[in-house]
Amino acid sequence: MKHRILLVDDQRDILRLLHSTLDTLKNSDLQIFESPSGEEALLEASRQHIDLLVADYKLPGMSGIELIHKIRARQPEVKVILISGMTDRKSRDEMLNAGAVALFDKPIPLADFLDVVERSLELVSTIFPSKSGSVKEEARRARLSDLLANFRQDLNAHAVFLLNERGTVLVRAGALSDSSMEYSLFTALTAIFNAGLKVAGYTHQEAFDQHFAFSGGNEDLLLMPITGAYVLMLAGEKLAGLENVQDTLRALLALRNEVERSLRSMGVTSELKEPPAPQAGSPIKKKGKAGELLPAGELLPADELLPAVPPAPEMEALLKDASKQKGKQQEIDDFWNKAAQQNAGKSNNPQVISYEEARKMGLTPDTKK
Repeated sequence: MKHRILLVDDQRDILRLLHSTLDTLKNSDLQIFESPSGEEALLEASRQHIDLLVADYKLPGMSGIELIHKIRARQPEVKVILISGMTDRKSRDEMLNAGAVALFDKPIPLADFLDVVERSLELVSTIFPSKSGSVKEEARRARLSDLLANFRQDLNAHAVFLLNERGTVLVRAGALSDSSMEYSLFTALTAIFNAGLKVAGYTHQEAFDQHFAFSGGNEDLLLMPITGAYVLMLAGEKLAGLENVQDTLRALLALRNEVERSLRSMGVTSELKEPPAPQAGSPIKKKGKAGELLPAGELLPADELLPAVPPAPEMEALLKDASKQKGKQQEIDDFWNKAAQQNAGKSNNPQVISYEEARKMGLTPDTKK
């Protein structure tokens, strides 16, 4: 199935950057088109169906927002990613209300950009079956959706998501207050989730007891792992504050247990893999004792940290030559020291004689009678 992406920006460097970034996906089903203006993009969209529009907010002539509305009038299902360098409140509100799946500020975070493209075009596979899946699998997925929907209603939350370790939304109930930030936010949160799993491995945790809470801002966020590959994310007002966080965590823990049971019934299991840790008696060899291991807690002496390496033949030749040069230099120094002693007190002017020479010639007052 072909996916057509239309890139629109009046800066050629940005178009080349986005195009080359999309090429790194190495997906032969992607067809990428470029336009330097809204008018040319609209003409391109009239020739063929566009699945994803990536447009700059500020374009010469027709703006990015106008372009979105005109293309959607003909192709209502087109998905949009907006790019902007504008920071004023009016422009931001206009972009947020445009219905884009993501909004990126310049310079564009390319990893997040690729992530949004993959999810928007459904290029990332999930554990769940497609629409042609069995009735039993669809029923299990519906149960997960019901679990999340009921939980959201009970807590009066904005949204509940079941994500995998890549931040792909598997099941959702509700929406974030700012849906344009959804993909970038999930990418950041799952990075925190994966870092937490590493810490759990280093500390030999056998259960997934860690959680992450962010309070304040547009809405509170809570993240709770289910297994090593799946995580629940909750968003809403006053859920992670000091007065409510304990009750929220208890409720989220109960939901986690229910979702975990549903995942296991679908054959989904994931174990926490423990990262390799340094062990006592690691194979560090002592000098002169091949194969001998260091006892636990013992360190190598300073002179055994690096083996003694004989100098190369070229280096030995340079050292010998340097010693000869040192002997020649000493002879030169002795010559000049002797010359300085012999000529001490002598003038460089041939018409001038020293006081000692004048005394020998009887020209000084102390020699006159």
